[in-house]
Amino acid sequence: MKVLVIGCGGVASVAIHKCCQASKVFTELCIASRTKENCDRLAASLAPKTATRLTTAQVDANDVGQLTALLRAYGPDLVMNIALPYQDLAIMEACLACGVDYMDTANYEPEDTDDPQWRAVYERRCREAGFSAYFDYSWQWAYRERFEQAGLTALLGCGFDPGVTQAYCAYAKKHQFDTIDTIDILDCNGGDHGYPFATNFNPEINLREVSAPGSYWEDGRWVEIPPMSVKREYDFDQVGRKDMYLLHHEEIESLAKTIPEARRIRFFMTFGQSYLEHMRCLENVGMLSTSPVEFEGRPIVPIQFLKALLPDPASLGPRTKGKTNIGCIFTGKKDGREKSYYIYNVCDHQECYKEVGSQAVSYTTGVPAMCGALMLLTGKWKKPGVYTVDELDPDPFLEALERYGLPRRESHTPALVE
Repeated sequence: MKVLVIGCGGVASVAIHKCCQASKVFTELCIASRTKENCDRLAASLAPKTATRLTTAQVDANDVGQLTALLRAYGPDLVMNIALPYQDLAIMEACLACGVDYMDTANYEPEDTDDPQWRAVYERRCREAGFSAYFDYSWQWAYRERFEQAGLTALLGCGFDPGVTQAYCAYAKKHQFDTIDTIDILDCNGGDHGYPFATNFNPEINLREVSAPGSYWEDGRWVEIPPMSVKREYDFDQVGRKDMYLLHHEEIESLAKTIPEARRIRFFMTFGQSYLEHMRCLENVGMLSTSPVEFEGRPIVPIQFLKALLPDPASLGPRTKGKTNIGCIFTGKKDGREKSYYIYNVCDHQECYKEVGSQAVSYTTGVPAMCGALMLLTGKWKKPGVYTVDELDPDPFLEALERYGLPRRESHTPALVE
């Protein structure tokens, strides 16, 4: 089948490597991005190793007209959007115009958060939703009826978190519990790249996410807290003790709907003290601002300038050592008894780099993207509408993850260090 991949960064590179390992399904692949030369280099490196037919194209993923023209010229069965979340809606529009299924790895986030028209919509949504994150599912869930009417499938957020963590929740609901009471999603990166300060994925998105207020679901409503104000320490399998901080994360929104009995759903991520100190300093001097400032007669956006100064996340692969541990802790009841359950994955940065030339943060997002595409192309998740991973059957997806490099582990909960 023919697939168009939009994006050629670290995550996209992993997904494309994995698609090429399943050439009986991914018979043809077109790699498209703003910089065609990057696509050409990746295709040339993979062509001798795969039966998948590889082509490349240039496209501005913000431009619906360009996207539509490319889709009509190539005629894919599926578009894998592994570009930036700023571009989700434009690509969804192009898919609707051309009658093509769609998937992505992260939900929509606007690029210009200071635009007055967008701010008005954002402030209204904050009041209605009960949290103030720049990113949420509402923008893409609004496309549900249009995709249903067109007979097309849109799969949202099929990375690891969101993505695999939602599949873990669906699996727990299907196989491990009669009722789920609490869910804690734990994203632990125990890797060390040797830099005083760097981000493992797009710096602009990462820093905006971390500096925003945290929020979680409890007793049927959102509870919002100051940024990085709730801390826990866990002792993780193969990683050790790590500090974790509560953040807002999009999968909580969908899980509150698909597991309505859950009393509390939270998301935690690890951050070292060096990272936090650098981030607070940058925030204090205005470097995380998305508002343009005049500098030597021209406008610059501070956070975009900072992004240009920081190491490219794609360059971290050869120097990152250690492992990630990402999973979910559940409490609930099974057969009338209280139960706790922990499902997670451990991924080695150096092993990932040996296989696909990327560190584990890109690997743990790129592999699920490929597996989600596999579910759509083989019909296992194909149905009209807009869906998150937790709304779909977790079993074939988790089996594909096992086969392509992200096996699950199951145990009691990791030790919470008081």
